[in-house]
Amino acid sequence: MHRSVLFALLAAALFGASTPFAKLLIGELSPILLGGLLYLGSGIGLALLRLVRDRGWTPSGLATAEWPWLLGAIFFGGVLGPVALLFGLRYTSGSTASLLLNLEAVLTAVIAWVVFKENADRRIVLGMLAIVAGGVVLSWPTGDSGATNWVGPLAVAAACLCWAIDNNLTRRVSASDALFIAGSKGAIAGTVNCLLALSLGATLPAWDTTLATMAVGLFGYGISLVMFVLALRGLGTARTGAYFSTAPFIGAAVALLLLGEATSPAFWLASALMGWGVWLHLTERHEHEHTHEVLEHSHPHVHDEHHRHAHDFDWDGSEPHEHRHRHAVLTHKHPHFPDIHHRHAH
Repeated sequence: MHRSVLFALLAAALFGASTPFAKLLIGELSPILLGGLLYLGSGIGLALLRLVRDRGWTPSGLATAEWPWLLGAIFFGGVLGPVALLFGLRYTSGSTASLLLNLEAVLTAVIAWVVFKENADRRIVLGMLAIVAGGVVLSWPTGDSGATNWVGPLAVAAACLCWAIDNNLTRRVSASDALFIAGSKGAIAGTVNCLLALSLGATLPAWDTTLATMAVGLFGYGISLVMFVLALRGLGTARTGAYFSTAPFIGAAVALLLLGEATSPAFWLASALMGWGVWLHLTERHEHEHTHEVLEHSHPHVHDEHHRHAHDFDWDGSEPHEHRHRHAVLTHKHPHFPDIHHRHAH
């Protein structure tokens, strides 16, 4: 569990840290092209990492039934979400948009709890609300935010809904290769956004700026998403989304340290709220007797109490290893989280 928490916080740290660096580039690029190059850097970089890791091209490993979930996640999170956000930013002030972006964590959790029946107790709900409240404090407008109308905020809220759907759909394929999942999202989203920007008259910047932008995208979007997928395996959607909501705070901290921006009382209040929320999640204990239904999937694993299967191939005993395996019906009791093996009803 704590390794999964580390993955979630690393995802938030990489994404949050990328924001100040992207801010340095925004003056040279249109927002749509900037987003496209960030995603494209993610897709290309992760594809190269996967080629090196596997010593060549290998199949994705996704089962036929998993492809609709992945394609749906890419469509909502990589195509509709960014377009809705960029449309909304045309009619919404930056401060209002930042405030509305906190809806993503809330909508992610609501969909996970209501639609996918993911377990959550009062401690988890309170922790999520504390983290989101910290994000609200951090992004609350401090002055004249400019005129807005309902169209802009509604579009930003729609973007948050798209990303919330994306998070929940990605959970359905989180047992599969995280590099492939994140790389596919980046490549498709980057291509769509770059083509959209170029069709609207944007021009590519100098090569050094292009490569710098794509490098930020590789770490802040690509490797961050890989960590996010790994966290989904062990924590479920709502908990991972809550930890990831610390990204605005991390971005503000990086801006403070690297860009010399001043702190404010809101920063320290947000720090306290988010720290309290993370502590509530870290100290959660969920235990009861539960039954595992028959399940067949593929992911890296060791032969623990959930993996007592035989092998139909020669195995040298090394762990962890990965292959398609089948779980038999099992009833037992132990502390657990809504990971890929614990999606039972309560």
